[in-house]
Amino acid sequence: MLLSEKPKFFGRRKGRIIRKAKTTLLDAFLPKVRLKDDCTFDKETMFGKKVEKVYLEIGFGNGEHLAGQAKNNPNIGFIGAEVFQNGVANLLSLITGIKEGSNLPEDINLSADREDNIRVYDDDMRLLFPRIPDGFLDKVFVLFPDPWPKKRHASRRFINPDNLKELSRVLKKGGILRVATDHKVYKSWTLHQLHDCPDFRWTATCGNDWKHEPSDWVETKYQRKAIREGRKPVFLDFERI
Repeated sequence: MLLSEKPKFFGRRKGRIIRKAKTTLLDAFLPKVRLKDDCTFDKETMFGKKVEKVYLEIGFGNGEHLAGQAKNNPNIGFIGAEVFQNGVANLLSLITGIKEGSNLPEDINLSADREDNIRVYDDDMRLLFPRIPDGFLDKVFVLFPDPWPKKRHASRRFINPDNLKELSRVLKKGGILRVATDHKVYKSWTLHQLHDCPDFRWTATCGNDWKHEPSDWVETKYQRKAIREGRKPVFLDFERI
């Protein structure tokens, strides 16, 4: 693919109608936390404060995990990449405390219990990869990605050789790639892809390491849905070596 070409994107960019409060957040608040085109990837300047580490969540869905991790780790900077506009709007609601029916202030800001440690990239993650310096990230989350279960759609799965090449480049040595899924096909696919990638090592030593939530886990809406429907998630951590 030529550098000037935009990769073809599969999936939804927008779902049901976004109501007034969240529409206002997208218009008035998203520009404050959006990862700008001229952003310098620097732990001292790219967030509202100096941070010790930087984590990336790819496809943050409803935003619960990203918002929870950022709140639990105020000294870590978080980049959240998500093309689904409804999910972006929900993340903004979580970090500002503004819900439907709330009084909308003229100047919308983070809720008082939060640090300015989230930046949002609301486009295809593959377009962001070239901007991230080598070894810049300490951890990457890919949680419950679309499994694209049909064999003919396998090339659409995010965990693939091309993306793993970029992930291994942007993760520092010793950094962690965490993949969570409730889909058997995607679990097998992920383990196969990472096994064939010499830059990563699966950290599991026994079943408890990947069949149960990690100690720093933040529960997600999709995880709860999967459990209700009888699907048990797995949590796969891979170390950049």
